[in-house]
Amino acid sequence: MSSTSSTAPWNVQRLPRADGSVFLVTGGNAGIGYFVAEQLSATGATVVLGSRNPAKAEVAMASIRARVAGARVRAVRLDLADLSSLPSVVESLGVECLDAVVHNAGVALDDPPREETGDGHELMFGTNHLGHFALTRWLVPLLSAAPAARVVTVGSFAAKSERLDLDDLQSRKDYRPKRSYGRSKLAQMYFGVELDRRLRAVGGTVASVVVHPGGALDSLTPSRPPVHVRTAGARLSAAPAALVVQGKHAGAWPAVRAVLDPAVRGGQLWGPRVFGLRGEPRREPVWNHLADTSVAARLWDTSCDLTGVDPGAIPG
Repeated sequence: MSSTSSTAPWNVQRLPRADGSVFLVTGGNAGIGYFVAEQLSATGATVVLGSRNPAKAEVAMASIRARVAGARVRAVRLDLADLSSLPSVVESLGVECLDAVVHNAGVALDDPPREETGDGHELMFGTNHLGHFALTRWLVPLLSAAPAARVVTVGSFAAKSERLDLDDLQSRKDYRPKRSYGRSKLAQMYFGVELDRRLRAVGGTVASVVVHPGGALDSLTPSRPPVHVRTAGARLSAAPAALVVQGKHAGAWPAVRAVLDPAVRGGQLWGPRVFGLRGEPRREPVWNHLADTSVAARLWDTSCDLTGVDPGAIPG
């Protein structure tokens, strides 16, 4: 992607060029995904925003173009909760190869009741994990056509304290929104680690990297009106939190580095430097429970069953 020496210090304010590359960012119209897209656009790459809402995608693209001169940014309609729509989404990309996909989009519910996708899956697990799992299957030919493509999965620091219940992945027996969200993100992270293991086993050129944004708050995020507006009051009230956590612009840094830095390798975990909660991106040890290959294998097989994906299709 970039010819920058892998020994050069990484600078979040001076990203390497990626002219000619094509990157897809799911959920690129808001939150961390928006800032991933904005920062990648500054490298000269073509950035495609995957968004459920075309109107919000248009607003996000206008914001990026206003801040990044000559930004090459466009959008495709992407609904990860609708598995049957994903093959046509990939066709609509209209590219021969894809240099990276950032699996960022997600649903987070704070209150009951439990909701389901149209396919009958618990909404957070179905969107955050199963949607990205199935999307990857359809993106494999485009990723494999690139010289050294990357799948970057955005997990959550909240997943560090969670454990999967492989007998209740859909939270049918015991539904608690915050826990179900954390487990859906943990499932994503297991997928990212296991995907790289399988890619290496077949000698694939695609690398899979897992990242998390640490603690990323709206109140510490710079304004990008009308995508995001931070009031003076919110800025002042959030000042003490800035000692511990950060804004979503900084939460995007690990994903951006995972896409661009030639020193990043498949199977790695990247997050913020300071206690995993804030600061510039750094590599951190893969969490012990995330390294459990037996859990990852069972989750993979179950995900294939739930999405209808051929077990051998993704590593391809």
